[in-house]
Amino acid sequence: MLAAETSAVTGSATVALLTPFAWKQIVVPVEPFLQVVADRLAEQIHAFDSDIAPYAEYALSGQGKQLRPALVALSASATGKIHDDHILAAVIVEMVHLATLVHDDVVDEADLRRGRPTLASNWGNEISVLLGDCLFAHALNLAASFPTPEVCRSVAAATNRVCAGEILQTHRRRNLQFSRHEYFKAVEMKTGELFALSCELGGFLNGATSTEQSALRRFGLALGTAYQIYDDCLDLFGSETVAGKSLGTDLANGKLTLPVLVVLEQAGGAERAKIEHAIQRWEPRHFAQVRPLLAVHGALAKSRGVIRQYLHGAQQSLPALNASEGRAGLYGLTEYLAQQTDALGDST
Repeated sequence: MLAAETSAVTGSATVALLTPFAWKQIVVPVEPFLQVVADRLAEQIHAFDSDIAPYAEYALSGQGKQLRPALVALSASATGKIHDDHILAAVIVEMVHLATLVHDDVVDEADLRRGRPTLASNWGNEISVLLGDCLFAHALNLAASFPTPEVCRSVAAATNRVCAGEILQTHRRRNLQFSRHEYFKAVEMKTGELFALSCELGGFLNGATSTEQSALRRFGLALGTAYQIYDDCLDLFGSETVAGKSLGTDLANGKLTLPVLVVLEQAGGAERAKIEHAIQRWEPRHFAQVRPLLAVHGALAKSRGVIRQYLHGAQQSLPALNASEGRAGLYGLTEYLAQQTDALGDST
């Protein structure tokens, strides 16, 4: 099990939230924890063969806001205190997440991720796929180091569900019969599941009650689903500067996300034929034809409404948690995502 600077991470976090909800402000109480997680994640590079280490280092150094580790810490604070086991749990979840990103960039043929070339852009698909497999395997190996098998089982089950969600969405590419129900199912699996795992582990490692663990899982699933819908909207209505990754990849790859489903549900006649043609025979020039249809049918506004519904559901889970400090941080995450959603594009 990984060692940690206990003095840097123990104790319950106190969050003094102001308006607006700034990311930096939300995570200030757990920043020492996040730094230790980042350090421990970097140390995992030494577990790989020296010939593979450069690829692993590139993948593991591509962390963003460390949202999932933050969820581990805030959920721990909402059910007790942060301790060393939470460090290892956060490293494991983040490694699984980074492995999925390596594979996603291959599937999506993305050139950029977090403002820099993807692993696949630098070294090709074959190395990227195999490196992602190595990261998954190493994460499970770390999970097996816990004295209880429950952690390893939970990580393995969540990883399976994440990959299954990606398969479901990929299998339905360019399928014009793809429904909202199928979309939400895939989104909950591929993104919501790791959010839920992060929250659950934060509570489980504190001996949280079954009621608290259920509440944390509901919170994570709802927040993660909202986050993925936001990310799907960002792909259509954002900018590469803000997103730090290639945009327009979903439509280019035939992935039907919520804004596009809104148009397909409402468009008829020539409009329907136009967007169907664009999806089935995609070319970069088609984006100029799709964008007005998104605006006419209020796709962004309607998608924002769905995101707010999921965020409200996440907030409804919080009263079941006992520690007000951690609850405040989790609530802050929902408000932060709501603000980010409102800042997307124009009011189309």
